[in-house]
Amino acid sequence: MRFIHTLCLSLALTVSSTSLTAQAQNGSGYFLHTVTKGQSLYSIASMYHVTVDDIVRLNPGSRDQIRAGEALKIPQVQTSNQSSSTFHTIQAGETLYQLTVKYNITAQAICDANPGLSARNFRIGQVIVIPAQGTASSESAADVKRQEPEQPAEKEKGWKDMHKVERKETIFSISQMYGISQEELIAANPELKTQKLKKGSFLFIPYPKQEAKKGETDKPSPAYTPSNEELFSQSLPKLKQIQTIKAAVMLPFMAGTKTNADEQTRMVEYYEGLLIAVDSLKRQGISVDLYAYDTKGSANAIQSILNRNEMKDMDIIFGPAHTGNLKPLTDFADNNNIRLVVPFLPKVDQVFNNPHVYQINTPQSYLYSEVYEHFLRKFSQSNIIFLDAGTNDKEKAEFIKGMKDELNNSKVKFKQVRLGTEMEPNKIIAAMDTLRENIFIPISGQNLALNRLMPQLTLVRREHPNYNMHLFGYPEWQTYTQDHLASFYELDTYFYSSFYTNNLFPEAINFTQAYRRWYSKDMANTFPKYGMLGFDTGYFFLKGLAQKGNKLEENLDKVQVTPIQNGFKFERVNNWGGFINRKVFFVHFTKDYELIKLDFE
Repeated sequence: MRFIHTLCLSLALTVSSTSLTAQAQNGSGYFLHTVTKGQSLYSIASMYHVTVDDIVRLNPGSRDQIRAGEALKIPQVQTSNQSSSTFHTIQAGETLYQLTVKYNITAQAICDANPGLSARNFRIGQVIVIPAQGTASSESAADVKRQEPEQPAEKEKGWKDMHKVERKETIFSISQMYGISQEELIAANPELKTQKLKKGSFLFIPYPKQEAKKGETDKPSPAYTPSNEELFSQSLPKLKQIQTIKAAVMLPFMAGTKTNADEQTRMVEYYEGLLIAVDSLKRQGISVDLYAYDTKGSANAIQSILNRNEMKDMDIIFGPAHTGNLKPLTDFADNNNIRLVVPFLPKVDQVFNNPHVYQINTPQSYLYSEVYEHFLRKFSQSNIIFLDAGTNDKEKAEFIKGMKDELNNSKVKFKQVRLGTEMEPNKIIAAMDTLRENIFIPISGQNLALNRLMPQLTLVRREHPNYNMHLFGYPEWQTYTQDHLASFYELDTYFYSSFYTNNLFPEAINFTQAYRRWYSKDMANTFPKYGMLGFDTGYFFLKGLAQKGNKLEENLDKVQVTPIQNGFKFERVNNWGGFINRKVFFVHFTKDYELIKLDFE
């Protein structure tokens, strides 16, 4: 099985982008999305329930390339689950309270619809969901006031009205309209000191001096507005410890059948590894009730399982294994506030709109973006040489194109050399730099390409031992070690992967021995090893729930575990969606015959 693994949202838009944001929020039919690291047109379209073509029409040239930090116009359409929900791009100076007034909705409703939003990241450029008015999560303006921090009585609150700025209005004209001075208006809206008046924005209108409270007629009454910190603090759920964790595993074990033997072996192994994790946690005093269900790969079987009484009480579900079974499970998890961990699938579109989904197997674009970042961090000063062995590898074409784009964007030069089946060491030597380290990247990850390239690179290494040279490659190289292990060491090789274990690591030895002791067999020789994957995912999430309870999502980076094979670095894909695992390693076979796993923070 192939395992393919936001840069935090770039919020500092340019001046032109800021003015565009104002335009986008005032009836132009689109809003702005700031591209973050790893996002593709497809993932962005999935977030907003539009098509890639819809985005390209508003953003000519975006089909060829989009870059982190770029602002894309996104057509404003109704969301599928809430017919009148909209997306809003936060503008300069906007506060959560102003949004509650503008959209006549509670702060609680906005927070519930955007679990990834906080006072810390409530900044210009962030896109949030504004839930439909009149839905269960939305209430009237009167309810807004009831749910916000206690305010003074009507006259004492410090402001008399809200005014929506119209075209061509000025601070002077608005002040005249309400019989107040310009100074009073600015005091009630301090952002006017540094920002221009924008059509469609809202202003607090203070009481005139003659209507101010007794004893305060010498100065304008400041408008009382609850801060973002107050509103978010009030909207957060209280910490709830989980005494006994209820977890379900829903996988196609195919009990009693002889079909799909390989898949059956993988699914059973995953479950067996998870059982070892549960046992380890119970030895630490953590109580877990684990339920296992055979989905048989059938939508009908899954629905029958979900109809069972105990399912709504689950804290977490692990599964499914097939893309066709995702929707009923993700819908069930969303409707019942249950975490859903999807361990295997590389394509989980629901993660972009369901806050309960955790995708372990990272989408390709997100994995590649992590690899590019770590590669540039480590090798940006090197002489980079792409090697073409004449093999056709469409699977790696996107990776190579993205790598070259990143190098060009970072002004890092590179070369490409074509090598045939004949020995051509002079071509390699001509491309090398004697004063810098040389990084060779095959444009194919196939074993055939390695068979053509390795002898030539090894010959150059042996004839020129003083050259500083490395080979850089791909996760599937883990399966080629029988053929190329000695050459990997000799060529000081790196490859990237979202999963890796050295069988000599103490954790790997201990787990392998425990697995053999429990089940009287060895794990199948697959990459990744499914028993280790079951252990790592089970241990991480179950221990996290035991430590953090319902605050797990806010503390994912604080769950202290040492995975055997799979690392975990979860980030929300947006303010209303779920989590993607963005962890990637570089595995280094050194020329001193050491094996090092480079872990990037």
